[in-house]
Amino acid sequence: MTLTILDGGMGQELVRRAGRATPLWSTQALLDAPDLVRAVHQDFFAAGAEVATADTYALLPDRLVAFGLQDRLEELTETACRIAAETRDEAGHGLVAGSLGPLGFSYRPDLAPPPEQAAEIYAHIAALQSRIVDVLLLETMSSIDQARGGLMGAKTAGKPVWLALSVSDADGTRLRSGENLSDIAPLVAEFLPERVLLNCARPEAVSQGLPIIAQLGIPFGAYANGFTQIDPRFNTIGATTDLLTTREDIGPDRYADFAEDWVKAGAAIVGGCCEIGPEHIATLTRRLKPDARALNVAPLDA
Repeated sequence: MTLTILDGGMGQELVRRAGRATPLWSTQALLDAPDLVRAVHQDFFAAGAEVATADTYALLPDRLVAFGLQDRLEELTETACRIAAETRDEAGHGLVAGSLGPLGFSYRPDLAPPPEQAAEIYAHIAALQSRIVDVLLLETMSSIDQARGGLMGAKTAGKPVWLALSVSDADGTRLRSGENLSDIAPLVAEFLPERVLLNCARPEAVSQGLPIIAQLGIPFGAYANGFTQIDPRFNTIGATTDLLTTREDIGPDRYADFAEDWVKAGAAIVGGCCEIGPEHIATLTRRLKPDARALNVAPLDA
């Protein structure tokens, strides 16, 4: 199977470029600086990415209502997906993935609604995104029930669905809920997502979990983050990513080392999550797909 290169972490790249973290995280740029979102997509394509993940991870009713923005869900979703699609068209290749983040909060599946309730919410969001995007990407699903609700909802939109699971930083064989990663197998067999990935965990944990999802019989992949760990205070809507510390030892070459190992293990799709920027993706592309169109990318401290 041909290797696909994902983009990197939109939210943290926006924080880095804006020079500030806010409770609205990546949504802040859609409100204040949509051209910054466009520029990040452009830089990831220039680095060799073949998928533009729309800036929709945090466009969820429970997050927006906390800031009085619930009436702007459709508008902001359309803006984010359109920017990604226009940038893809400008690049002349690739897919647009509509990101559907976790309800409740990232890394806190215990705060998510029951699967049936979540499915109704996700079905609405998926319908909005599917007007523009090529695939629906359920991101950072951290429990089996959380993944079930996402799959139930996303499947109603008639688009290919990719399922990205987040594993424990301390033990990559377990979801963040504590459940065994292998216990996802019946759910995957029931809903048959087009891809199953591991995302937003330490690269070392992703490497631990990858052999497990390799046994599912579905094309698989990985995109890790560059955090030291998830601070337990980062647990409610309104928390800012100032609480999360970037690792100093995950530069572009080191991250590409992990990605090379994932591809050797059979991964068909690799990229990056939070703190993995265009320079990481450029290095990864040069090493894994040397014939692909990776251009010069500004250094991370530019």
